[in-house]
Amino acid sequence: MSNEHSHSHAVLIWKVFGFLSVVTIVEVVLGIYKPAPLHLSNVLGTSWLNWIFLILTLVKAYGIAWYFMHLKDEVTWLRRAIVWTVVFLIGYLSFFLLYEGGALGDIDRVWTRWSYN
Repeated sequence: MSNEHSHSHAVLIWKVFGFLSVVTIVEVVLGIYKPAPLHLSNVLGTSWLNWIFLILTLVKAYGIAWYFMHLKDEVTWLRRAIVWTVVFLIGYLSFFLLYEGGALGDIDRVWTRWSYN
């Protein structure tokens, strides 16, 4: 491997590391401060904050697969088959987990009213 080739890979790895670090820092800051407009509003069964976390997690997973699993070097149809299938399934499962989890909380509140006589 030539010195230029290894240097370009080192630069790419640092760029990807920087991008993933920024996304993670944004997630951590949002998790610590929990801004009220994002945390207390409700969209499709959960808060905006949860949707932001889901989207940022999918972005990080995509970036890791794209660079470290070398998907960017594959043929287009294989890339699309892998990436879009995973994105669709994770989005689908996350939506139902969050939506049904909220519904179960509503049902639980109805059936667990405590009365002290």
